[in-house]
Amino acid sequence: MTEERLGDDAVAALRAIGLRAESARRLELGSAEAVLRSIVDATVALFQAEAASIALYDAASDRLVFRVAAGHQGQGVVGLAVPPSQGLVGYVYTTGQALALSDVARDKRFGRAFAEQTSYVPRSIVAVPLVDEHGTIGVLEVLDKRDEAAFSLRDIELASVFARQAAVAISASRVERDAAALLEAVIRALVQGDDAGATDRTVGELVSQATASLSGEDESRLWPLVEQIARIRQADPGQLALVTDLLAVLATHAERSARGRSRRR
Repeated sequence: MTEERLGDDAVAALRAIGLRAESARRLELGSAEAVLRSIVDATVALFQAEAASIALYDAASDRLVFRVAAGHQGQGVVGLAVPPSQGLVGYVYTTGQALALSDVARDKRFGRAFAEQTSYVPRSIVAVPLVDEHGTIGVLEVLDKRDEAAFSLRDIELASVFARQAAVAISASRVERDAAALLEAVIRALVQGDDAGATDRTVGELVSQATASLSGEDESRLWPLVEQIARIRQADPGQLALVTDLLAVLATHAERSARGRSRRR
């Protein structure tokens, strides 16, 4: 099946979805993973910790997968997958409860076998859940403050602040993933009469066709504008209100110009 078989309206709808997804992605000024790396870097610096890491729940494998880490002792954990029923990370994920331990080895919930796979066994730990509107999505861990023997309740509060920022970054990254899933669902509905193999080939073909020109000549001037808007998202409310008003005027003018060009064709 090709664009001709789908029809102009369907292809236009697919391109509109792709355009919005690409705009949202660029407005984030970097991937969620880059943001998560900056969060664990900042966590290590604030706590003067040996390591900090973020594990996210992967539904496909039913595992908590450590995605990013920082600190001298942190890198060995990246890629480690832990069942949510095991270890301290599993406990925090399944219960949604933060914890601080001064003697990790004495706690029966501690998964020593998993720690040994990273080549670093911590003495003390703070672990806090990453929570969004749907529930717990992962865990932030901080290991061994270099200047103190134990973590405090205040440390849990501070780690929770970083965990909230991580959850926000992950929620933002869902825009792109959800848009991709929406594209696939729409296409599969349109080609539901085809056999499974043909449908899989068609999905890839049509996504490619529908989004191929998003960065082409017609839209190329849009992306610098999107990226400039991303840079001013931290402006004060008055400045943002002014930018919003200006964009509304420009958008209205653009729509009128487009209608005029359409009538002349």
